[in-house]
Amino acid sequence: MGSINREVTHEFRIFRVFKDGTVEKFWWPPEKIPPSDDPITGVRSKDVTIFTQPDVSARVFLPQTPDPKTKLPVLFYVHGGGFSFESAFSPLIDRHVRTLAAGANAMAVSVEYRLAPEHPIPACYDDCWAALRWVVSHANGHGPEPWLNHHPDFQRLFLAGDSAGGNICHTLAVRVGTAGLDNLKLSVR
Repeated sequence: MGSINREVTHEFRIFRVFKDGTVEKFWWPPEKIPPSDDPITGVRSKDVTIFTQPDVSARVFLPQTPDPKTKLPVLFYVHGGGFSFESAFSPLIDRHVRTLAAGANAMAVSVEYRLAPEHPIPACYDDCWAALRWVVSHANGHGPEPWLNHHPDFQRLFLAGDSAGGNICHTLAVRVGTAGLDNLKLSVR
């Protein structure tokens, strides 16, 4: 049996690629925490599976509201990480999106998309587009996720992300502008 060639062909700040095609990520795997009800912010969270082929999931955040019948804006959030690390379930992203949901009094959906280089770009864009369409499929109140059926005001849907997530959100906005989004009328502000 021959030895594996460990010659580095590409070195990046967050990973290196070897001549034999293997990848070594420097901050891997990301720490992941379970969803929770946060007594400080009053924001509840739960994880949902959007698709299993490919694996796309999300963490949904629901802030505490004085009137449970109040419809809330929806923040569709895409995490950063150079397209190749970080997670919607990491302590950093969970805390950030939870704080946004509490401060804006908005529901938030933080997408867990497939990462490069194991899943080459455009997988992250495709996953987030599919996730956004899945979220919007709840606008008629008959989607698979009860929180998204009962609490959101889909006329106030916002895209947000940091770093690579901001890039993905920009691409999603362009796609919504050119292809539409399942007959949902969106306003740009």
